[in-house]
Amino acid sequence: MKTPNPPSHSFQHKLKVQDSDIDEMGHVNNVVYLRWVQEVAQAHWQSAPSHLQEQYAWVVLRHEIDYRQPALPEEEVVGYTWIGTHSGPRIERYVSLYKAATNELLAEAKTSWCLLDAEKHRPRRIDEELLQAFS
Repeated sequence: MKTPNPPSHSFQHKLKVQDSDIDEMGHVNNVVYLRWVQEVAQAHWQSAPSHLQEQYAWVVLRHEIDYRQPALPEEEVVGYTWIGTHSGPRIERYVSLYKAATNELLAEAKTSWCLLDAEKHRPRRIDEELLQAFS
């Protein structure tokens, strides 16, 4: 999988490698990258207007992650995320993780999400207002 480069309107979120993120190989464990993808997506959602956050919720349908190189102890990471195509209640989200100091690509992900009505927990069609909140 090759994700597109982050567009200029992508959302940014900074992350810091924690001691608990390091595995026996001396670098960030692959599972941590998945957590970071979720954290970047969640931070993006939390930047949306509060009335949308109260009305809607998201569930993950699929994650695809390509690991490019390891993150090491004490490094800072910048996550970029943006929205891809959507259909009905489904939307694609891209996340790219870079070393903050060198701008080297660490990992890239393509995820699929489903929009839910927060109260009924039923799928909801993605409308223009919601798309505008992500751009």
